Formats: sequence, structure tokens, C-alpha cells
Amino acid sequence: MILNATIQDDRKPVVLLHGLYGSARSLGVIGRALAQSWRTVSLDIRNHGASSHAPDMQYATMADDVFETLDQFGITQATLIGHSVGGKIAMMAALRAPERVASLAVMDIAPVAYPPDHGNSADGVIDALRTIDLHPGLTRREADTTLASRIPDPGLRGFLLQNLVPGEAPYWRIDLDAIEAAMPNLTGWQDPKPCKPYMGRALFIHGDKSDYVSAGAATEIRTRFPHALIRTIPNAGHWLHAEQPDTVVAVLEDFLKQ
Repeated sequence: MILNATIQDDRKPVVLLHGLYGSARSLGVIGRALAQSWRTVSLDIRNHGASSHAPDMQYATMADDVFETLDQFGITQATLIGHSVGGKIAMMAALRAPERVASLAVMDIAPVAYPPDHGNSADGVIDALRTIDLHPGLTRREADTTLASRIPDPGLRGFLLQNLVPGEAPYWRIDLDAIEAAMPNLTGWQDPKPCKPYMGRALFIHGDKSDYVSAGAATEIRTRFPHALIRTIPNAGHWLHAEQPDTVVAVLEDFLKQ
């Protein structure tokens, strides 16, 4: 699948992969900062943003989406930066085709399976979004009011409602059915076969308030990515790039310049 892409100039390419329920704009603060020195390629993963919808959301399939999209622009090798689900896509891409991944940066996720109720329950989010009646003339304010009873965090509601196109013919940019069906794959992890360690440079950063990268997860990271640097971002949770953008950008820039 060719993904929707936003690409700038002809410098060394850095590909940005957002997480679940996000879009290319979710990593906009990182993309804008890195675009000063690198060619940034911001992708909408399948079933998100302006990319096409399809039921298959295996990580191997989504890694192939990345390479197929880059092929369209003549990019044979790039650094991959991914957050959450996007980080798992980036890891899978590096393990499947290491010659195409110049280096790897993963934000607040590990190559492990997480329980379905880890963090915000994905099933709960989808159920909550489905409570919004997509009637003609729907406004974002109305949708936010409906969603508030199920998702009290206004920041999370605002993030999720970026996927809603209101108006006379409202619709979701994300494919709720495909994401719901794929949730066991998205929360899980299965190594490619055969799985040889990625020997390139790798950076894993996580928030000190997040529980996505435990001591056990760090062991799994280093098994597959022997040269991985693991950095903790102070005063940040899973959405570390939104909570501590300056620190995250500085860490990424330092890694990319090495």
C-alpha cells in the first residue's frame, strides 16, 4: 500500500511513523524541528489519516507499506523514527530489511506483547467513538460533549477527535472496524522469521512516568537491537513528544548527528 506522505527536499531522509489513532500531524513538532537539517518524510499509516484503509494490520505488512511508499520517491535507505505502534512498525522494518534502515529511533514502546488493557483500553476507545452519532450537521463541539462521558481527559478527546471530519456528511478518517479487528496484532508482537538482530544504530526513549518500557522490555530490546541506547525522558509519560517536546527533539537531534 502506498501511504499518504509529506516530504521535504533532498537531504538525508528521516521517516516519522505515528502511533495508534494518530496521523502524520501527531509528530509535527518533531518533523518541523528535524526538517531544518534532514529530509523529513511524515507518513499516515494504513487506516489512519489520508492513507487507504485495509483489514491487514500485521506489523510485517505495515513495514512493507513504508518501503513501498519510499520506493515511490526513490528512497532506498532512511532513518526511521516511530512512536508507539509506529515504533513497532519501525522495529519490524529494521528487523526485516536492515539494509534499508540507516538507523532507528523508537519512542515509548518495546518489541513485546502488551495486555489488551495496557494504558488506555483500545477497545474502550473504539466503543466510545462509536457513541458519536454521525448525523448530518454534526459539530466537533457536539462530538466532544458526547465523548466526555466516556473519555473525561480533554486532551485525549481532542487528540481522538482530530480523526473526525464533521459537517453535513461526517465520517472518521480512521477505520474503526479494521483497527478493532487488528487489536490483538497491534498490542502483540511477533518476530519475523528468521529474526536476526539489527546491528545498526538504535535509540529507544521512554517517559519516566510511562510503563511501556520495563526492565524486562529493555532486555528484549537489547536482544534484537544490540547497539541500542535507552534513554529516559524526565517528567513524561507515553506521549513524551507532546509533554516534553524540546527534550525529545534534542535527544533525537543528538542521535541523528552522531
